[in-house]
Amino acid sequence: MKDWSGVGEAYSASYSALCAGTFVTMREALGEPHGRSLVDVGAGDGTLAAMWTAEGWTVTACEPESTMRAVSHRRHPLIDTIDGTLPTLPFADGAFDVAIANFVLNHVPSPRSAAAELRRVSRGAVVATTWTLSPSWLWAEITERAGIAPFAGPRLPDDEDFERTADGFGRMLQEAGLQRVEVTELDWTWIADPRALWRSVEGGVAGAGALYARLDQVDRQQFRTAFDQVVDERSANGFLPLAHRAAVAVSAAR
Repeated sequence: MKDWSGVGEAYSASYSALCAGTFVTMREALGEPHGRSLVDVGAGDGTLAAMWTAEGWTVTACEPESTMRAVSHRRHPLIDTIDGTLPTLPFADGAFDVAIANFVLNHVPSPRSAAAELRRVSRGAVVATTWTLSPSWLWAEITERAGIAPFAGPRLPDDEDFERTADGFGRMLQEAGLQRVEVTELDWTWIADPRALWRSVEGGVAGAGALYARLDQVDRQQFRTAFDQVVDERSANGFLPLAHRAAVAVSAAR
């Protein structure tokens, strides 16, 4: 659980591209749009919503964080981007043919209630993703090198949490009432620009950004030094190849 307030610009310049890495897998699972409507819940800066729109879907983007919506409105003015948050979305039952939540259910206070809400607003499929190998592995290594205590944000209570595996994600969705859930794992390498990664840190994005915001000047310098060391050791042609893995779950139409 992390605070995403005010990070729209920094997220858009960095992790937005990473999170869009699940798009092809989701698109293949859903097939051709054939005039169908889709709601992208937790749409962030609108990158994924724009990709669905380009494929021919009728898209509504739903995002609770104001700076994310501001970026989405600026970058994708033709996409309907509205304020809405799980687990109470401002839509009627079965308002859309498909509901999407890309790396959202791992950030909400009640994943099962949120998943049930996705089911409520979709008259067709629900597609959701979560990390099984998240970007945090890189920052954990950098933090250790810097000799800094790792970020420890608030965690879900045991009765709300779920096992961060493909099987665990699928079980959680079934417990939420979703039916015919199929989960696959997707591995990919994100070729990251170190400048964008550092912008995410200074912009307060995710755990690394939250950690950096709490550091004093000495620890910030140690953190930056450790970051530069990792970049020097692992980058190729100025970019950093980073391995990630996600669980992609599809719940068929009811």
